[in-house]
Amino acid sequence: MTMSDENPYKTASLGFFKGIRHWHEFDAFWQQIESLNDGEWFIYDTHHQPPTNTASVKEFSEFLSMSHQLLHEQHQEEYCGIVYVDNMQNPSFIKVYDPGNLGVVCGFSDNPPLPGWILSRLPPCDLHKPEPVSIWKKYLHRFH
Repeated sequence: MTMSDENPYKTASLGFFKGIRHWHEFDAFWQQIESLNDGEWFIYDTHHQPPTNTASVKEFSEFLSMSHQLLHEQHQEEYCGIVYVDNMQNPSFIKVYDPGNLGVVCGFSDNPPLPGWILSRLPPCDLHKPEPVSIWKKYLHRFH
C-alpha cells in the first residue's frame, strides 16, 4: 500500500511535527488555538472511538481550558515536550500525549504510543493497530 492509498487522517498523523518544548510556548500556543476556535475542530480521545462530529465552540474551549490545567498539573517537568503540532503558524493537526503514558514519544520505536488526544481539522479515523494474533492465541483462545 502506498502513502496515497492511505486515509488522509492516517497520512497526516505520520507527517512532520514540531514539539513544543517550553511551558511558556505551550501557554502561548494554547491561546493561539483558542483564537482559532471556530467549531471546525475534531477532538479525538484515542482511548475511545474517533468522533464523527466536530466539537462545538464551547466544547473545544472547555477542552483547551481543562487540558491546559491538567497538563501543567500532571506533567511536572521543567519543559513541556508532550504537545506536537504540524504547523505552528497555521495548525491543523495537534498531538497531545498523555503524561501518564508517554512510552517513547520523542525517540524512535517500533510501537510508539498513540497520543492521548488529537485535535484536527480532518475527520479522524481509528488509529489503533489491530493486535497481531500470535500462534498461541490462535490455538489457545478456546480455553478462556
